[in-house]
Amino acid sequence: MRIDTLLAQKQPFLSLEFFPPKERTQWPGFFDVARQLKSLNPLFCSVTYGAGGSTQHNTLEIVTRMKQEYGLEPLAHLTCVGASATRIRSFLDGLSEGGVRNVLALRGDPPRGTDIFTPDSDEFQYGSDLVAFIHRTYPDLCIGVAGYPEKHPQAVSMEEDLRHLKAKVDAGAHFIITQLFFDNDFYFSFVERTRAVGITVPIVPGILPVQNVPALQRMLSFCGASVPADYLRDLEHAQARYGDSGVRGLGLGYAKAQIANLLDHGAPGVHLYTLNKADTCLEIWKEFSRRITGA
Repeated sequence: MRIDTLLAQKQPFLSLEFFPPKERTQWPGFFDVARQLKSLNPLFCSVTYGAGGSTQHNTLEIVTRMKQEYGLEPLAHLTCVGASATRIRSFLDGLSEGGVRNVLALRGDPPRGTDIFTPDSDEFQYGSDLVAFIHRTYPDLCIGVAGYPEKHPQAVSMEEDLRHLKAKVDAGAHFIITQLFFDNDFYFSFVERTRAVGITVPIVPGILPVQNVPALQRMLSFCGASVPADYLRDLEHAQARYGDSGVRGLGLGYAKAQIANLLDHGAPGVHLYTLNKADTCLEIWKEFSRRITGA
């Protein structure tokens, strides 16, 4: 089913993001996590792929299996990296054949070690180019795009970033998932500013339960998000004194508080960056489900 249809039917909701393992020997563990998290009844599950499209084929196979074998609603990531009309058509044809109706259209990140994104094609330089192509050639697909509550790290200003976001929506995007953030004021301000420029599609907040500090720092280096100073100091102290288990406990509590505040103030749901970890998501679900049912 199309995600825009699901978004119109169910609030609040939980959605999940996975990344495909590079090695097929790790697939049984990956699908065991997917099986466990199916119990959360996620609205949809997005699946990334590696830098430069290195695991794009894996993404196609994984989202197909999620749909056909696990009954999950997949959202396949697709970027402009290495893009050509032929390659994109092949990927989208594969989605259609597998019964997958949703794609997250992204420009993509620069290669590791550089801050400059160099398009591989004149036809697909920006996320809006990819959105327009999908909308024009595969009109039955639902298209999601990314939004940056603290602005894209390469954007000159928030105003410029919002213009690019509106261009993607005007080109045919049906909903927005935000990059991770740790201060909910960024999300609510972002929603207000998008509505002010005429963007009306649903905006789903992306939440990362922090698992360890080095991994967090790697993610921050390419997504441009910030961490409140007090929270970062606490995370670093927990990492130094208790290791990953201490960081996980702190990150879990912080994510639960973020989600509670988001739902209390009108967010339609939350999108969890799972890091392919079932236990943390299951813990968050306990709190999330209580808020939905009032139990």
